[in-house]
Amino acid sequence: MKKPAIVSTRSKPSGESLAGRAYQQIRDEILRGDLSIGDVLSRRKLADRLNMSFLPITEAMQRLEAEGLVESRPRIGTRVRIPTEQDIRNSYVIREALESQAARLCAEQITASEKKQLLRSARHLDDLHRVSGPEAEDSRFLFSVHTYHMQFHLRIAELAQCPGLSSAIEKAQVLVFNWLYDTAADNNKTPPRFHSNLADALCSGDPLVADAAMRTHIRNGLDWVLERLANSEHGNSWRLKSGRS
Repeated sequence: MKKPAIVSTRSKPSGESLAGRAYQQIRDEILRGDLSIGDVLSRRKLADRLNMSFLPITEAMQRLEAEGLVESRPRIGTRVRIPTEQDIRNSYVIREALESQAARLCAEQITASEKKQLLRSARHLDDLHRVSGPEAEDSRFLFSVHTYHMQFHLRIAELAQCPGLSSAIEKAQVLVFNWLYDTAADNNKTPPRFHSNLADALCSGDPLVADAAMRTHIRNGLDWVLERLANSEHGNSWRLKSGRS
C-alpha cells in the first residue's frame, strides 16, 4: 500500500549554529527511536559521528538535559532519560488538563472553514496511522507521522484562540514526552477514526462534548505504555520490556 503523503512542517533556520544542529539531530534520533531510552550518549562519539567539535555537542546535551530528554548519572554518564512511572503519569495528567481546555475553547471558537480543514487533517492523520503499524520498521516514516500528529494537536490549541494556552502546551513538552513514550513502547496502533472522531467532537459546537472526547483521546494507550516500560525496574527507573539489557 502506498503511504499517504506528509507535508513537512519543519524547517531549518539559515543561521542555525553548530550547537543548534547537534541539538536537532540528537533530539530527532531520540524521538525516532534510533537512540533508545537508557542509551548512553558519548559526547566524543557524537562529535565524531556528527563531524563537530566537542563544544557544540556539549551545548546541545545541556539543552536536551534542561528539556528532560537526557539525564546525567554518576558512574553512568549521560543517557537518554529513563522515565519513572510518575514521570509518565504526570505528563499525561498535565497534557489532559491543558488539551481538554483547548478542546473546549476550540469548540466554541472554530469557524466553518476551520472545521473543514481540521476534519481533513484528522482523516489524513488516521490514514497515516493506519499504514504506520505494518511498516513500523520505517523509523523515518513513523517520525514524520508523529511530527504531523504533534502539529495536529498544536493546531487545535491555536484554534482555541488563547495564545497563552498554546504556549503552555509547547513549553510543558507534554506532546514531545508522549511521543517519546509511544516510540519507546512501540505504541503505533490507534483505533479506526481515532482522530476523525476527535475532530467531529471539536466541530460539534458543544464544549462539554469536545472536553470529554479529548480526555478519552489522551488517555488511550496510557496503560499499554506503562506496561511496556514497567516490565524491568531498577530502583525508581524503568527500562524497556524488550529493549537493550
